[in-house]
Amino acid sequence: MTITSAEAADSRPAFVVKDYVGRVLGAILLAGVAAWLVWNLVTAPLQFIDVALAGLRSGSLYALIALGYTLVYGIIGLINFAHGDLFMLASVSASILLTERLGADSPSPRSWALALVVMVVVMGIGAGVNVSAERLAYRRLRRAPRLASLITAVGISFILQWVGLHLNGSGQRIWPTVVPNGGVQVGPVTIDWSTIVVTGATVPLLLALSWVVRRTRQGIAMRATSQDHDAAQLMGIDVNRAISFTFALGGAMAGAAGLLYFATFGNTNYSDGYQFGLIAFTAAVLGGVGNLQGAVLGGFLIGEIQAFNDGLPHGLGQGWSQSVVFGVLILVMVFKPEGILGTRTTDKL
Repeated sequence: MTITSAEAADSRPAFVVKDYVGRVLGAILLAGVAAWLVWNLVTAPLQFIDVALAGLRSGSLYALIALGYTLVYGIIGLINFAHGDLFMLASVSASILLTERLGADSPSPRSWALALVVMVVVMGIGAGVNVSAERLAYRRLRRAPRLASLITAVGISFILQWVGLHLNGSGQRIWPTVVPNGGVQVGPVTIDWSTIVVTGATVPLLLALSWVVRRTRQGIAMRATSQDHDAAQLMGIDVNRAISFTFALGGAMAGAAGLLYFATFGNTNYSDGYQFGLIAFTAAVLGGVGNLQGAVLGGFLIGEIQAFNDGLPHGLGQGWSQSVVFGVLILVMVFKPEGILGTRTTDKL
């Protein structure tokens, strides 16, 4: 179905007015949020800084998990609902390897060295599980309707949950952490070691991933495949290999997030994948699903939004945490459906 030039011209003023109204309402909302943040900053400046640092820690984890969603969606258009449970499986595997098998149960140079080794191992586990899922399930459904892939992803999610339940048990397990208590004192502000460790590990991982995608031969193949599978294949690119490599990168990021979560928070639960996966997916959509920088930005924004709502003196409190996060997502989707850094596309009718 096509529209004539006259019909398109007639509809243009309505779109202009709608876009203008949306921008005005969006500006009013942003001004309201800014005023609320300033109010809290003036009321309790030290608490504001502490909460912002806690949000930075959570946002780092969300960013690592969100990258897995956006990488897979960007190359094959699949929302991999099993990705959150892959993060959970990585955290459970890291706890067993680091604490039970290697005996790293207290902060020490030996424990920190072992934690680095285990991080590499669980990143490999995450990459292997993700690639296996792609080769055994998703690849066979690549030409099938989208609904078939989504249902398959949900099925794989239940399988990973069952494995996590078998390894971790049905309840939350508390583990000794290798990250010391306390932190670095900067004036009146204390930066927790957990925040330093998580952020200090996340930033190099994000930079390395960006370098791989933008500068390496395999990264170029990934980007070409995401634009057009058939054209990439005609140019000599192994499409299956590029897609598998993408799944491996996403799984490795989930593995790193699992180790960092366990090492800093000191607990594991087989149901963690649902909550963290849902929030990380929200972060990917908020920043612009399919956009790497958008996933990182969305992860940090969600982390800060949660922290500010839960920890500021004039916030709604933890009971409203999920409602606030998804309320922000709904508002962004209303005024900017493509996400903050996403590219607007138009469907041809």
